[in-house]
Amino acid sequence: MKVQDADFWDEAALRYAAREVMDPAAYEATLARTRHHLSPDHRVLEIGCGTAATALRLTDAVAEYVASDRSAGMLRQARARLDRADCPNLSLLQAGLDDPALAGAGPFDALLAFNLLHLLPGLETGLASIRGLLKPGGLFISKTICPKCAPMPLAYRAAFLAWPLLRRMGRVPPDFRHLQVSELDAAITGAGFEVVETGYYPARPPSRFVVARLVA
Repeated sequence: MKVQDADFWDEAALRYAAREVMDPAAYEATLARTRHHLSPDHRVLEIGCGTAATALRLTDAVAEYVASDRSAGMLRQARARLDRADCPNLSLLQAGLDDPALAGAGPFDALLAFNLLHLLPGLETGLASIRGLLKPGGLFISKTICPKCAPMPLAYRAAFLAWPLLRRMGRVPPDFRHLQVSELDAAITGAGFEVVETGYYPARPPSRFVVARLVA
């Protein structure tokens, strides 16, 4: 992780912990479809867990849940939430996708990455790392905003046009990548996964939900 990436997410941690879910219906749909593919005997890794809000909602569906994030600030907020919960099978790990600590914790039956793939500096490299963390036949479940797909709400179009300025001001993630759905799907299948389910939660701006199985 570059220094500016760490600074951005550490500084954003308090805001993320305090803010409400922007689209509750889309979030609940994402959780429901994810649960559908998880099993009580699964070992699950979530990368980019942030403040662990999603981890706390899904951990009861599996045997073991490892929630990981690069940001120390995010994990401080996650630890505060975990201390107030009764989730003995949920653990936190400070590690990025390329950290050997993740490989040492694996392999996993399922890997979750929500709102993360568009933040990776290299999508193909990241997917290769994800592949290496899964058991044969393991599941990769992700949701990724794809802002290059039209139409977008007016507010998002305005933000898209102002992106260079927002980046200089430090108001958006440094490595945010503007993906198309076709580009995302091709990268996932090209990494050796078979797509078994897709959806949009929400539809605008499109957040592409993908369940894929490692096949090659």
